[in-house]
Amino acid sequence: MLIYIITSIIILLLLIIFTLLYNKLIYRKNQVDNAFSTIDVLLQKRCDLIPNLVAVVQIYMQFEERTLVEITRLRRKANSQGVTGDNRIIVEDQITRILSQIMAAVEAYPELKANQNFLQLQYSLHEIEEQISAARRFYNTAVTEYNNAVEMFPSNLIASWMQYRLKIQFQATPEARSRVNI
Repeated sequence: MLIYIITSIIILLLLIIFTLLYNKLIYRKNQVDNAFSTIDVLLQKRCDLIPNLVAVVQIYMQFEERTLVEITRLRRKANSQGVTGDNRIIVEDQITRILSQIMAAVEAYPELKANQNFLQLQYSLHEIEEQISAARRFYNTAVTEYNNAVEMFPSNLIASWMQYRLKIQFQATPEARSRVNI
């Protein structure tokens, strides 16, 4: 009789531990999904600004046509249904890189820098980029916690059983890492 009670207690404790670990993994996964959704909303706001920015800049920057075409192509790709998860992160990083190139090229066009429409778009874009930056930090924190739970024992056993895989974080591009403004 005592052996049954002890066995029942052990099984109950294991079941409680399993449930806690399982719920922790679900919580972490949902936290990552929520953080990515926040970024997704902000990225959509940025994508909505891009056609207006391209239209204003195109008037002044005829020789930069290739850059403007490339950002339009990437915007379409980012908004397509086939691009999700890790691929979306890569495409959005490319868009960020090209937007910074456009903003750097603007320095050579004083009349564009003085254009009221451009100034408003630039301000809006800067504001959204700041929000995206904050959302990416939150996302990276959520991914770190999720990846830790997926890799650490004993939750890694349950994560493996649930087929959870590591997620990638938003990272600075090599150009951004090497750029030093003095």
